[in-house]
Amino acid sequence: MTRTTHSVAGELADWAVALQPSQDDLALAERSLKDTVAVALAARDERILPVAAPMSEAGRWAVASHILDFDDLHMPTTTHISTVCVPVALAVGGGAADYLAGAGVMARVGLLLGWDHYSSGWHATTTSGALAAAATAAHARGFDAEATARALALAVPAAGGVQRCFGTDAKSLQVGMAAEAGVRAADLVAAGATAEPAAVDAWLQLVGGRADALPFGSPDDAAVPDGLAIKLYPCCYAIQRPIATVASIAGSVDAASVRRVVVRTPGGTVTPLIHERPQTGLEGKFSVEYAVATALLDEHQGFWAFTDEAVRRPEAQRIVGLVERDLSEGGEWLLEGEVEVEIHTGPGSGGEPDDVHTTTMRFPPGSPQRPPTADELDRKLADCLQGLDVAPVDITWNSAADLLRHHLPT
Repeated sequence: MTRTTHSVAGELADWAVALQPSQDDLALAERSLKDTVAVALAARDERILPVAAPMSEAGRWAVASHILDFDDLHMPTTTHISTVCVPVALAVGGGAADYLAGAGVMARVGLLLGWDHYSSGWHATTTSGALAAAATAAHARGFDAEATARALALAVPAAGGVQRCFGTDAKSLQVGMAAEAGVRAADLVAAGATAEPAAVDAWLQLVGGRADALPFGSPDDAAVPDGLAIKLYPCCYAIQRPIATVASIAGSVDAASVRRVVVRTPGGTVTPLIHERPQTGLEGKFSVEYAVATALLDEHQGFWAFTDEAVRRPEAQRIVGLVERDLSEGGEWLLEGEVEVEIHTGPGSGGEPDDVHTTTMRFPPGSPQRPPTADELDRKLADCLQGLDVAPVDITWNSAADLLRHHLPT
């Protein structure tokens, strides 16, 4: 590969321009398109979408695809790749190859940022997402490597976002801001703007990344290293495993008799779960305590399970108050080690010993190690598209933008 510069932006730009997607890459792009657009359409009645009307299409569509927290995740980098790169590709008239160029840049920037960046409180989807959006738009516009590097550098001012906003509107809004900033960066380059590609190196150093360890590997490697995890529950990925773990034995547990629940897991795996006593649906999406409650109370952890009404149920709040976190040291990704859940049940009087139900899980359904089955994916898409005259087969790179324009608020 001929490199334009020795900067990170130059390396990333050279890779993106030279990308030749494999059939596996294209299959991932197709699944990501359907999953992301279906999730965005499911959010069509969310209160925040009219509020986001002043944003560009790329920004609004990114907000829509992220607000339900049902979008896919790149596990090694803890980034929601498709919620940025699919909306941007569609908004600029791009397709699968443009999505893959941006997705590959996002994965590689995320690897440079590393777990320490995420665990220190940054929202890695937005920090890496602004550059990924620029790469997606640049690829769709046919930029050469030099122009692409400039677009990446011009996206740096938008490469921020923090986890403290999780459980509020700001989480999805800052993803939308990153998406539209990347498109704007490409627009500015097309209009003749100059930039210093080394700005990306300087930014990486400031936010704790490593500009000296760019992880490219072989040109034959997948565009998105290690693939993407598909969520089967509309909530933060960090509680996908606890929900699945508790749900696996919920049928044998009387929720009304639960007296104590202990969740044991490496501390790093609950980094984004900042709401121990959630009171809203959004807060419930970032609560291991509520994960236990919904898994015990609800047969299907679908959209209703993460509404304000569901989270505030007296029986849910009772269980939330019984959950204890027993966190071991370490954990450098969300599926580190395994989760163990210990559920104590009993009559609650007379001094009788508790019945103890214990279960563990390493990889939840939908993770790259346990890819979703066709039935699981079909159920998710059907839930998302319920009430619409839209089928998964209708969602293509040629039709998806019009579907979003027709069904989402403007």
